[in-house]
Amino acid sequence: MPNIPLRHEQKYFINEMQYHLLSSALDRVLWRDPNGDENNEYHIRSLYFDTVFNDAYFDKIDGDQNRDKYRIRIYNLTDRVIKLECKTKVGSLISKRSLSIPRGLCEQLMAADPTGLESTRSGLLSDVYREMTVNLLHPVVLVDYVREAYLHPAEEVRITFDKQLRTGLRSTDLFNPYVPTVPPFDNGEIILEV
Repeated sequence: MPNIPLRHEQKYFINEMQYHLLSSALDRVLWRDPNGDENNEYHIRSLYFDTVFNDAYFDKIDGDQNRDKYRIRIYNLTDRVIKLECKTKVGSLISKRSLSIPRGLCEQLMAADPTGLESTRSGLLSDVYREMTVNLLHPVVLVDYVREAYLHPAEEVRITFDKQLRTGLRSTDLFNPYVPTVPPFDNGEIILEV
């Protein structure tokens, strides 16, 4: 792997009471995410990709320590910022490669069309090209949530609360604000990530 910084990433399920206590305390001692609105929140929608054999899904379920996850991510349901990302797990550490892409390329990747990517200079796009041509990488699931984030410059600490988690009902229509979605949890759990 090229010189990509590795980081620790821990995730926990918490309930609403725990969230309110932690959020209130963190708001007094850490910095708010500059991307947040007046409530320190922003909406994230991710379109996850997988191979024809669902390798990413089975690697996650099997607890494989070394795996890749490809996604396209937008914010607040607009196409102002579109990120193509590959999150890589290496043992207990995480790295993320990210590239801003135009809407046209996003639509092409959503159609699982690798045309023209064979000569790209981007390592991430080269990897997507390889995965699409060799393993038939294609979009499989939408995930929506509202993020509240707090930051501290020491060691680049970041603490986030991912709330109102929902998934699209077999839809991969990234830019459609009316995609029907359902919550994956019964009790409205919140994901705390450090």
